[in-house]
Amino acid sequence: MAVRGSDLTAARFPGMAAGYESYYLRACHPDGGLGVWIRYTVHRRAGLAPTASLWFTLFEQDGPTATKVTVPDVAAADWIRIDGARLGPGVATGRANDAEWDLRFTGADELRHLPASLLYRAPLPRTKPVSLHPVARFDGRVRVGGREITLTGWPGMVGHNWGSEHARRWIWLHGMAFDGAGETTWLDLTFGRLLVGGRLTPWVANGAISVEGTRLRLGGLGRARRPRVTEAADQLEFAVPGRDIVVAGHVSAPRERIVGWAYADPDDSVHHVANCSIADLTIRVARPHRAPLNLHAPGLATYELGMHETDHGIPIQPFTDG
Repeated sequence: MAVRGSDLTAARFPGMAAGYESYYLRACHPDGGLGVWIRYTVHRRAGLAPTASLWFTLFEQDGPTATKVTVPDVAAADWIRIDGARLGPGVATGRANDAEWDLRFTGADELRHLPASLLYRAPLPRTKPVSLHPVARFDGRVRVGGREITLTGWPGMVGHNWGSEHARRWIWLHGMAFDGAGETTWLDLTFGRLLVGGRLTPWVANGAISVEGTRLRLGGLGRARRPRVTEAADQLEFAVPGRDIVVAGHVSAPRERIVGWAYADPDDSVHHVANCSIADLTIRVARPHRAPLNLHAPGLATYELGMHETDHGIPIQPFTDG
């Protein structure tokens, strides 16, 4: 697969025989409780041309407003362009049915979730996550059904992932603007379980926490870095070790604020995905010889659970994938 060296902003889908790719962003009102989540995705089945989709969700206290369009028009320009929509350095524009967005952003340096650069080129793991901006600031506007919302300095993030298939089960957790701490303190974690020989592996976590601008890696391979996880569609209890650090916490959201989607793999299997980007997150940061640090992000976190079960009770949006 030919890409521009180690540039993790570069689109991978032109060189894929089969797989998926996703660029995505989230932004929340600084007071929490109101946010947007936007995805630009490409899906490629073996032997077929790629298809692309634009996904949009407005999260509010009364519940999400979600929509999606799927088209054949996709190009690896900027970072990605889909049917006139574009995402690239500092800019995100697009339209999906009655949702439209025109955003500008700046952000922190990328976070590579995988612990070694070679893993982004190797066949395994099959999913490659990177946060192009693990924390960002957004300005601009979104329009939904004739309603216009102005974003002025909203905190958020910009991410990118791709692979030959999704993990059997996954979690994405992102927190920011803890207790008004601003963009120097954030949490960005991915968790995955794989199906190997008919059995699910234990959870593996990868990511980092930034505390007042100091990044500390969390998770990784090996029993000593294995996280503790108790998950449901609407809440998560977790503890993730790093080197001389453990971050533990709880994230939750009322079920009526969660959006449900169907994600397809190139082999035609389907995951159900529950996502809330205005979830409530509380964490405790424990380090040797320091007092524990307790941080809160009410209405400012993203919690996403990808799963194969269908009895989770979250309504799934009426859009096919792939």
